Amino acid sequence: MEGAEALETYKKKDAAKVVVRFKAVGNAPIMKQNFYKITAANRFQAVIQFLRKELGWKTGDPLFTYINLAFSPAPDDTVANLYKSFATEGHLIVNYSTTAAWG
Repeated sequence: MEGAEALETYKKKDAAKVVVRFKAVGNAPIMKQNFYKITAANRFQAVIQFLRKELGWKTGDPLFTYINLAFSPAPDDTVANLYKSFATEGHLIVNYSTTAAWG
């Protein structure tokens, strides 16, 4: 019985969503919609791929992403960990640019 409860908790946790807010920096195009709910268990790489798709950018096109205008997260960081550490007003703010903007 205990195992089944743990499994249910795990499933619920897995379905958790985080609100990600995209903000353009410099000459990057501004998105029509900039709030998206993204599964917390996803790696940040999935956020980058999603952003590329939304912007219509190819794999080779330069895209730099930053959390709270401060640092560029590792692609294998999870959205949940970034949210826990760096959420602002209930959102994970992801700034994006076509050129390197910050460290």
